[in-house]
Amino acid sequence: MFSGSLVAIVTPMRPDGAVDFAAWERLLDFHLANGTNGVVVAGTTGEGATLRDSELRELTERACAHVKGRVPIIVGAGTSSTATTVERVRWLSELPISALLIVTPAYNRPTQEGLYRHFAAVAEATRVPIILYNIPSRTAVDLLPATVARLAQLSGIVGVKEGVAQASRVRELVAACPKDFFVISGDDSTTCESVLAGAKGVISVTANVAPRGMSDMVAAALQGQAEEARRLDRRLAALHRNLFLETNPIPVKWALARMGLMEDGLRLPLTELSTTHHSQLLADLRAAGVMR
Repeated sequence: MFSGSLVAIVTPMRPDGAVDFAAWERLLDFHLANGTNGVVVAGTTGEGATLRDSELRELTERACAHVKGRVPIIVGAGTSSTATTVERVRWLSELPISALLIVTPAYNRPTQEGLYRHFAAVAEATRVPIILYNIPSRTAVDLLPATVARLAQLSGIVGVKEGVAQASRVRELVAACPKDFFVISGDDSTTCESVLAGAKGVISVTANVAPRGMSDMVAAALQGQAEEARRLDRRLAALHRNLFLETNPIPVKWALARMGLMEDGLRLPLTELSTTHHSQLLADLRAAGVMR
C-alpha cells in the first residue's frame, strides 16, 4: 500500500492565505491522472504547521471523498507536544484515511528515549497505521535507526519516512527493522539510490510538479532497473535541487501557480519566491517536460 511515488502535496491557498478547496480537487485530479501512488496531506510541504484543526479536517475529508480509495491518503498529524499529537491522532484516525505521518517533535530536542515514548503514546492512541517521520534539518533532532528498530516492534507503527539524505541510512534502517516494516525516502535528490538500496518509494516534493516523472523513476528503481531509473532521475535532478532554492514549499507553490493549477498563496512566515529565482525555475520546469 505504501510504496512508489507519494506526493507531499501542497495546500493550495488564495493570495489572502485562505485554503482554496476548488484548487485542492484540481490538484488531486492532476495526481490521479499522472501516476502518483499516494497523497500525503498536511505534511511539511502542505504547510501543516500553519493549518487549523478545522482546515486539516476539511482537507482530509474532501481528499477522501474525492479520491474514493483509488490511492492511499496519509495525513500529517505530528506536533511538538505529545498530548496535542495524541489528541489529533484520535480524531483523525476516525476518518477514512490509510495512515498518519508523525514527525519528530520540533524545538523540544528530546532524547532518543523521549522520542520512543512520544511515538509509543501515539501508537497507543491510533486506529490506523503510523508512519514515523524523521527530518533533522527541520526539527533539530535525529530519530536514530536503533530507536526506529525499537518502535518497529510496536503494534501500529508500520514504516518510516527518512529525511536524512544518505542511501547508507536507508540500508541501516532496512537491516535493523523487521521485513514487514518499510522505509520510504523523504529526500528527492537521493530517492533513486535510496530505492535501489531498499526503500519502498518516496514522499516527494518534486512529484507536485512532475508526478509522472517521479512515478516512472521510482517504478524503475523498485523493479531493479538501475540504469533506467538513473536516466529518468537525471531529467528531474534540477527540480530536486532548485525546488529548494528557498524554503520548501515556496518554490513549488510558485511553480504550480505558473502551471495554472492554483493561485499564488502562502501563509506567513513564508513569503513569495524571490524574482531572482524565477527564470531558473521556469527553465527547470521546461527541461523536465512539465511546462512548455
